[in-house]
Amino acid sequence: MKILAISCSPNKDGSTVTLLNKALEGAKKDGAEVELWSAAGKDIKPCDACRACGKTGKCVIKDDVTPLQEKMIAADGIIFGMPVYYYGMAAQAKCIIDRSTALKPPGRNLNNKIGGLVTVAGSFGLSDVVKDFCFYFFSQRMLMANWIGAYSLGVEELKKMEKCMQGSQDLGRAMVAMARMNFKYPAELMGRAVAYGTHTK
Repeated sequence: MKILAISCSPNKDGSTVTLLNKALEGAKKDGAEVELWSAAGKDIKPCDACRACGKTGKCVIKDDVTPLQEKMIAADGIIFGMPVYYYGMAAQAKCIIDRSTALKPPGRNLNNKIGGLVTVAGSFGLSDVVKDFCFYFFSQRMLMANWIGAYSLGVEELKKMEKCMQGSQDLGRAMVAMARMNFKYPAELMGRAVAYGTHTK
């Protein structure tokens, strides 16, 4: 079993990575193979809506997201982590989830994987990030284990938040426990999650 943590923060050693490492610590203690992937210093391009991935199942853009997508496919659970900027998710996170539109075909999708989330804010903004990722997990037919939000202004302050750090470790353990349940969405009900309107006549 493998749990992948994706840090969407431009900081390689900041609060987001601190929480993700704590979650991976919990997952590893419960027997999972773990890996942390960091967006810091990576070449991450936005989706250009070319729709070529609908035919090939692979994004035509070649950058550091390309090998990340293979890691996402191989993982049993994925924990996303990011800071809140301007009351929403960091740009790196939005690029990564938009680009995962390519991960839809059989054998190259995120169906039935366990999802987790950690996010850090100075004040407001956590709720919108959690909402956006709930919709993302539903759209990808993933199962959400839990989310951790921290109001913190720095790593040292964050480390003193004992309940938050314990909650992050518990998130990692929950990821492993849920993955072992091997839950599957009913194949006959795996249609897209949509709001019905003119595009779904």
